[in-house]
Amino acid sequence: MNASAPADEPTAPRRSPEAPEPREPRWLTDDEQCIWRSYLHATTLLEDHLDRQLQRDAGMPHIYYGLLVGLAESPDGRLRMTELAMQAKITRSRLSHAVARLEKNGWVRREDCPSDKRGQFAVLTDAGYEVLRRTAPGHVAAVRQAVFERLTPEQQKSLGEIMQIVAEGLQPDGAGADLPWLR
Repeated sequence: MNASAPADEPTAPRRSPEAPEPREPRWLTDDEQCIWRSYLHATTLLEDHLDRQLQRDAGMPHIYYGLLVGLAESPDGRLRMTELAMQAKITRSRLSHAVARLEKNGWVRREDCPSDKRGQFAVLTDAGYEVLRRTAPGHVAAVRQAVFERLTPEQQKSLGEIMQIVAEGLQPDGAGADLPWLR
């Protein structure tokens, strides 16, 4: 407790005279708020829609499907775990949990990295390729129905450009960046 303040009055931190006054946040305009909420609603509903389709057709959430696709598209169906986390934009802990579940299903296996004792590879198994082969047509239909069939070609192009700009802004190149796959 500050000795100069009465016991019943809280003390506020002292600001130096040269410190700028705290600024009021730059609140969203009504139009920006509407856009932001539309984005949140759409992305939440889209993720739920895709999760339900994949749970129904393959017994897996959307994130697991994305991991299997990432492995299927990589040379020899294998990626270092750190690369797979970066591709999926998830933490290493979340990836480790997901890969453990995929291993339990027989869709992925882990292999030690011969050049790095701490590194591991995730490798897509034949059963993993098979579940992708069976599930991909329904998943593509769900994506097409939920997104692409609702947009004109111009809107599709704009959406892609906008999302690229947002993603690039959230992935700084510098050291010390706080990105999921680095945690």
